[in-house]
Amino acid sequence: MVDAARGRTGGLSLLGAPGRSRAEPRPPADIRDYAPEHEQSWLRCRVLGFLATSCHDDVWQAKRRADLELVALDGDVVVGALDVSVPGAEATVETVVVHPDHQRRGIATALLAEALRRLERCGVTTLDAWTRDDRPALAWFARNRFTESSRYLQVYANADEAATAVIAKHGLAATGAFLHARIERETEMRQRFERVYVCRRMVRAL
Repeated sequence: MVDAARGRTGGLSLLGAPGRSRAEPRPPADIRDYAPEHEQSWLRCRVLGFLATSCHDDVWQAKRRADLELVALDGDVVVGALDVSVPGAEATVETVVVHPDHQRRGIATALLAEALRRLERCGVTTLDAWTRDDRPALAWFARNRFTESSRYLQVYANADEAATAVIAKHGLAATGAFLHARIERETEMRQRFERVYVCRRMVRAL
């Protein structure tokens, strides 16, 4: 991926000040392009925003780059973030999160609206995202005209569970494992493993 701060992804500019007409309401937070000085605040927002979800242990120590990177600011504090990878006409939401103290204010929807304006201008025709079983997230995608197109299982195996599912070689022993399985095996997987999630691909046509 190309650094979005340089404003180019395959020759398509995704940067620029948010464009609002006078008839449009002001957003619930200050929507800006991500900048390097936002990193620590961005990471805190992501950790706290994911804490009450099934992704609670997906912790990053450094921000991963994306083609389109937007933040919602309260002063100089990141209270929401949306990252999108744009390899071509199909784009993917990599991160969408709102700080728990600022949720239910329309911040994620405002971030998405700004992303959609930019993606449409550069020829993107489809936006997708992968999400798990969290009801608030599923409800948000539905409100924003995403529909489910496919699903599979994500399985976290602890040390005891991994010993029954993973064959280790070269003197190695599995102390845990992150596995994928077909959705048709959901009943079997839930009987064998404690942490099993349905992972859904949500899609919106632009």
